[in-house]
Amino acid sequence: MPMDAFFKAVLLGLSIAAPVGPIGVLCIRRTLAHGRLHGLVSGLGAASADAVYGLIGGLGLTVVSAFLVNQQATLQLIGGAFLCVIGARTLLARTTSTMPGGANIAPSTLTNSLAGAYASTLLLTLTNPVTILSFAAIFAGMGASTDADGAGVAGIIALVAGVFVGSAAWWLMLSGLVGLLRDRISASATALTWINRISGGVILAFGLIALFGARIGA
Repeated sequence: MPMDAFFKAVLLGLSIAAPVGPIGVLCIRRTLAHGRLHGLVSGLGAASADAVYGLIGGLGLTVVSAFLVNQQATLQLIGGAFLCVIGARTLLARTTSTMPGGANIAPSTLTNSLAGAYASTLLLTLTNPVTILSFAAIFAGMGASTDADGAGVAGIIALVAGVFVGSAAWWLMLSGLVGLLRDRISASATALTWINRISGGVILAFGLIALFGARIGA
């Protein structure tokens, strides 16, 4: 595996994931409300979506890339509507006092919750026009597309793996740091209620902005 391509892709994944947006707010909220594991799994959903776009760029699938760019308004509508649903549900969520890390959650419920956390951020990131345009612009500027006649399979693997590792590293750091804050505050129902209200309001605002932007761009 070409290590230089891998490390460049790590930096690419990190730079795409780091800017604060709705996924970051969602990851922070889930970490504060449910613990580091929920925050990390949410971040891994976003990292997986980043890896998908890295794969598209690495394979040089210009048709797919062009389609995603042309359909960004539709994708923005889907993502915006999904954000509004998550934001509203978070804003109105009823909270109860829990042990740090969600120790009182049944295993089956925990598994379903983690699967939902992963799937939701995967979908949100895949439908985020900012992510789509960022990867399109970066690959166009770098001339980073690789195909069978170029860097080959090893180069594509290095690119996808690096993007995923870089993005996942950011979410690991974020959930870890927020988890330290969670350990220092009371996990009372009142505290969790305010966390839900603030984060839900911010996520809802991101969703409304996305819907408004999609309507203008349509």
